[in-house]
Amino acid sequence: MIRFFSTCLLVATAAAAQPFSFKAMPNPSGVDPQVGGVDVRPDGKVAVAFHRGELMIFDPATETWSAFAEGLQEPLGLLAESTDSLLVMQRAELTRLRDRNRDGKAETYQTVFDGFGLTGNYHEFAFGPAKAPDGSLFIALNLASNGAGIRPEIRGEWSDIGQLDFRQMQHDGKWRDRSVKAGRMYSRVPYRGWILKLSPDGKQVEPWACGFRSPDGIGFDAEGRLLVDDNQGDWRGTSPLYVVEKGGFYGHPASLVWQDDWKGGDPMKMAVGRLDRLRTKETARFPQGDLANSPTQPVVIPESWGPYARQTLIGEMNQPRLVRFLADEVDGFTQGTLIPMFDGTPLGAGNHRLAFGPDGTLWVGKTHLSWAGAEGLFRIQPENLDQVLTVTSVKLEKSGSRQQFRITFSQPVAEPGTPKIHAFDYHYHVDYGSPKTREADLPVEKAQLDSRHHDLIIETKVQEGCVHRIDLPGIVSDNGTALDATTLYYQVTRLP
Repeated sequence: MIRFFSTCLLVATAAAAQPFSFKAMPNPSGVDPQVGGVDVRPDGKVAVAFHRGELMIFDPATETWSAFAEGLQEPLGLLAESTDSLLVMQRAELTRLRDRNRDGKAETYQTVFDGFGLTGNYHEFAFGPAKAPDGSLFIALNLASNGAGIRPEIRGEWSDIGQLDFRQMQHDGKWRDRSVKAGRMYSRVPYRGWILKLSPDGKQVEPWACGFRSPDGIGFDAEGRLLVDDNQGDWRGTSPLYVVEKGGFYGHPASLVWQDDWKGGDPMKMAVGRLDRLRTKETARFPQGDLANSPTQPVVIPESWGPYARQTLIGEMNQPRLVRFLADEVDGFTQGTLIPMFDGTPLGAGNHRLAFGPDGTLWVGKTHLSWAGAEGLFRIQPENLDQVLTVTSVKLEKSGSRQQFRITFSQPVAEPGTPKIHAFDYHYHVDYGSPKTREADLPVEKAQLDSRHHDLIIETKVQEGCVHRIDLPGIVSDNGTALDATTLYYQVTRLP
């Protein structure tokens, strides 16, 4: 009996010590529960936009839903300005929804901004808005896909740059025969493949950066840097993450035609080497199949998450995890590390939209849209983070003729373990995706802990331009806690 009681006590203690709790919320009745946008209002209630056009409010206290708006066109982003005002990114416009009489439903649907082109192509998604520290708004516009043509009636200026003219670009029974000439992805109206900066009232717009394909994730980190991730495809060997700056070109050439006074001809015919020199390289890359296949929204982790505070958390649709990003400044360039999070938990896949509540609760909106994924609203709450062992920083430093990774942990660790480093790259080319290239196991010249046992220094000779997978087997804290994720992916775009 004593032994049985002791065993039960140990099991109960272990369960109580779990760092996070997970729970799927009930779905609203009569609604396709695929989520396009999530944000938390100041009153703690959760605003959720669904792909088929409903915007509903979830009350965590009662786990019930109420309707706020309907009739929206494929909303793929949401920002709560107040309890009574929500910004939602529809396919055709950024809209402000207002509940003026405070009856719980929006009476006003105000067009904030619709100054971008539409051809009717199925792939012309629109994402955002992300709110900058100065209050301005940023939105991201998808390219069109040659999986279909365009409609006879379009919105916005037409670009004649391309192998097919306006009539030939229209979808008909012979589209498949000529679709290859359209380009795998195309930008024949403004500003497909761009990031746009808007004033809060939408009256001022500034084309900010181009070169994007399908930028489903846009947000700001704790330092006020604009982060945008993109999806693997043509000109994307694997899914990248960028720190986006004004005037930058980020790799996909189709959108170059909308640069001011563009005189470069058809950018899809430019030499790869020239495009490679023009583009801003990746801040980080998500290895396809290994880490993430469809990265989504980046958000800042709040202080209530202890050792994870102020890091960036990124959604992932295809694999059952989220991904953390740890930034590193090298030679004036922001690059860094991606780390899987919540592997082996009840989280599941389809993690499309993320939002933190004032109490530290993370709300995850899920979708699939006929691809891999899930659906519904999911809740993650921090429970016991005091003893979590996690990586809080990864820095690339110069060490004589070599380099070293300085990996900082949230707790002192007992031993350095036996770290391994594997480097690889991807092709930058017009083809869809890329196999890994330049693969190499890098020798670890030295692996030692600092005097505090908080930093692990790994000396090696890195490969410039490559992703470096760092495996950290055998790392435990002084009190025996295992490391929460033993695989890191550091992007060496610049050398120290």
